[in-house]
Amino acid sequence: MAWIVALIAVVVAVTAVVRSQNAARDANVAWARVELAERQAKAADARTTALTDEIRQLAQKRIPAAALALSHPSAPVPGLREAAEVDGGSARLLTEAVQAARAAVIEERQRVDAAARAAMRGTSAKIQSLLNQSQQLLHELQHEYDDPRILQLDFRNELALRRTQATAVLCDAWPGLARQNSPLVEIVLGAQSRVAGYERIKVANHLRDEWLAVVARAAEPLAIALAELLANATAYSHPDTDVQVTVQQSGGRGAFLVVDDAGIGMDDDALERARALLAGPSEVLLTELGDPPQTGFAVVGRLVVQYGLSCHIEPSPFGGMRTILRVPAHLLTVLEDDRSLSALAPKPVHAHTATTAAAEPEPAAEPEPAAKERNGLPSRRRRAPRPAPVRSAPAATPAAPPPPRTPEQAEASWAALQQGTLSGRSAPAAPPEAQHHDDKDGQDDRNDQGDDET
Repeated sequence: MAWIVALIAVVVAVTAVVRSQNAARDANVAWARVELAERQAKAADARTTALTDEIRQLAQKRIPAAALALSHPSAPVPGLREAAEVDGGSARLLTEAVQAARAAVIEERQRVDAAARAAMRGTSAKIQSLLNQSQQLLHELQHEYDDPRILQLDFRNELALRRTQATAVLCDAWPGLARQNSPLVEIVLGAQSRVAGYERIKVANHLRDEWLAVVARAAEPLAIALAELLANATAYSHPDTDVQVTVQQSGGRGAFLVVDDAGIGMDDDALERARALLAGPSEVLLTELGDPPQTGFAVVGRLVVQYGLSCHIEPSPFGGMRTILRVPAHLLTVLEDDRSLSALAPKPVHAHTATTAAAEPEPAAEPEPAAKERNGLPSRRRRAPRPAPVRSAPAATPAAPPPPRTPEQAEASWAALQQGTLSGRSAPAAPPEAQHHDDKDGQDDRNDQGDDET
């Protein structure tokens, strides 16, 4: 029986050992589970904290930066601050939130800008109509009175009309003025007359065809675009410097209007933005033009797209900027020769040379020294042979063509004509002989003023 008791004791001891081992193992497992739960809780707290910080950054930095980048593309937009502690799903949702906010801002800006364009379009049309009526009234007053202040009022009315036209074009309205086929040089003069610093603008005409003109539908848009470029050139250059405008004609590519100024120039960012605006982007928001808005290049870009023009800007050899406005061949035509150009229109440079060469007779043999030195001018002979060499008198040097009149000279001439007309109307009747003599004098005065000049 003893061995039975011993066996039972051994079984009991083994059972106790097994139970203690199981209890220890269960305790270890439970402790491991507790530690795992604690680690998971800490990791969850860390992810929650990181996600909270990312949401705070999303509201305070990322969304405002994304909205700012719509107006300033170079502005940085921050990403996830602690991307390692945010899981993929949360990071994707945060990125989608930024994109959704960006789309909402774009849609709202477009809605507000469209409403602003509609309001400005209607207002510009009314103001432009009133300015046109004022312009017509001022023209009537110029024929009745010789006060130079009327011309000043007319000029300021023209400046206001240009600003209103630019605003209307920027708001997708038509320029508000219909014209006939117009000579290119007269369009340049018309654009010059709409700029405050018109006296600084010097026009050089290099057209091969003096009667080259722009078709009716593009005449006024071209004048508006060129006026904006001239206004920009005069505004950003020193008042003592000139703005050079060169009118050139190309073979099959149309005509070129080159504007050079000696201004302050542009940095790389401003030049890139100017080229983007001149290229005619699909949409330009009014809020992107600054405060106060700088609409010049935006207006030119809109006209470039609508009428098939092209414009390029680059640094000028004069130190400022050079803008090249190209008029394609399909927008050009040639007028009849019997139509007279404006008296202020500059003559083509090659025409001056040809006229001077045609006025001079062909030179014969070398004239004698005495003839060359008389009056300091060269002497020329006819080709016809003579029995004996006879010295010819010095040939008259052909007079150089008169320079184009400035607006001030035209104003003075017009005032003088009006004064003479009023004096003639108020004078008593004269004998027929005196009237005939006065008519001749009046004709000479009109010729001097260029009214009858062809």
